[in-house]
Amino acid sequence: MMCHVNALAIKLLVKNVTSLKTFHHSKSSLARTVVSHNLIADRMYSNNRNRYMPAMYPDQASCSPPFDGFIMGNHNRRSDTEYTLKSYKLNFSMYGAENPTRVSIPAVDFRSDTVTRPTQEMRQAMFEAEVGDDVMEEDPTVKILEKKVAALCDKEAGLYVSSGTMGNLVAIMAHTAHVRGADIIVGSKCHIVRYEQGGAAQIGGVTLNVVPNNPDGTFDIDEMLTQIHEGEHDVHYPVTALICVENTHNACGGRILPLSWLSSIVEIGKEKNIPLHMDGARLFNAVVAQGVSAAEITRGFSSVSICLSKGLGAPVGSVLVGSQDFIKKARRIRKVLGGGMRQVGVIAAAGLYAVENNIKRLAEDHYNTLTLANAIAELKSDLVKVNLEVVETNILFIYFDNSQLTPEEFCSRMVKVTEEERNALGDNDVCAVQMFSMDSFSARIVLHSNLTARDVKLAMKKFQFVIKEFMSRTL
Repeated sequence: MMCHVNALAIKLLVKNVTSLKTFHHSKSSLARTVVSHNLIADRMYSNNRNRYMPAMYPDQASCSPPFDGFIMGNHNRRSDTEYTLKSYKLNFSMYGAENPTRVSIPAVDFRSDTVTRPTQEMRQAMFEAEVGDDVMEEDPTVKILEKKVAALCDKEAGLYVSSGTMGNLVAIMAHTAHVRGADIIVGSKCHIVRYEQGGAAQIGGVTLNVVPNNPDGTFDIDEMLTQIHEGEHDVHYPVTALICVENTHNACGGRILPLSWLSSIVEIGKEKNIPLHMDGARLFNAVVAQGVSAAEITRGFSSVSICLSKGLGAPVGSVLVGSQDFIKKARRIRKVLGGGMRQVGVIAAAGLYAVENNIKRLAEDHYNTLTLANAIAELKSDLVKVNLEVVETNILFIYFDNSQLTPEEFCSRMVKVTEEERNALGDNDVCAVQMFSMDSFSARIVLHSNLTARDVKLAMKKFQFVIKEFMSRTL
């Protein structure tokens, strides 16, 4: 198959040499050659040979992608994905490629705020970053970032880690290191439970003691109290060594934990002598939405993990903050988890730029999320619904009557553009929308900094057209 594709590619290239066009990716060495034929090949240097990627076209015959274009060039995955989405408008899922739409159609990516790409200013900050060996605690850029985030939360020190998952795991292990056979209190829908492979148990040897989450991301305090195992008075139980909360709460639709509820948790922690950890991956969304400081929200918490690569727009990294003694323990644990990086100031500079420049901007994401929610709600559809009362930050959950329309069906339709849609909206007002289904009755969209006002406007029209289309089928 590979030989057939390569031979065909060479034949087409020679035959159409007069139609060659070279596109140069700005600020990079990436160059592409495009030939007008129904074949796309992608030069993959991972195996030192050209490789055709039929997985990009799951609904098409293996040699007939519905596309005009033959692409060759040095392969930088992040740049290629960006180039393709922006110039060729392919629609990628998190785990592979969705059906591509026609070349001229823009893709609006609502899958997550983790898809953001660095701005030119952020890239410049990375380019100019002063660096040193961070394992030896000699990277000046990392030190500035750690101190700044710690100060925002009124904590003594910070630790730069590669991800929020690592930040949470390091925190859990540092808090429970003194207790063999510990458990930690966590909400049933929190990221630590759902999306971190059970790392606390798998790597840290810690039991997750799960309390059901309420729709607003909190959990019942009385229920939590019944789950706490104090000291070593009963040998049948593990010892509760930590209480964890998530703010804002991803799986509850970006909900903000009420300050009064957090205060109650803090009081219980003091009374029971149990430390508290906050998964604050989107903490600054809560800061902006509530109009209070990060220090006020995190007051009384022993540690907080804050993600830089979501709404803040950095490409990678989180900062774990807490007391000096806690961070000393955390630094040691980070090393054994493979998180000790050397001249890491190059990427820490992006996080520093994000913290210094992108916090207030989060209000735009919140506004755009509510705007989209209103556009869906005004249709008053029984098939597709939103709850405007719970739209608080940059995450919107959309609910479906799955007896007639499933989230998977809706998400699959949103990445496609039909001729009827083009005729109704016009060629300049159509788009493909990428989003995730969350379960059998809901899907999620997340607003972020890479989305323009035009993207939001196009998405509004797309949602309204597709919802009306499904509504008409049930009449």
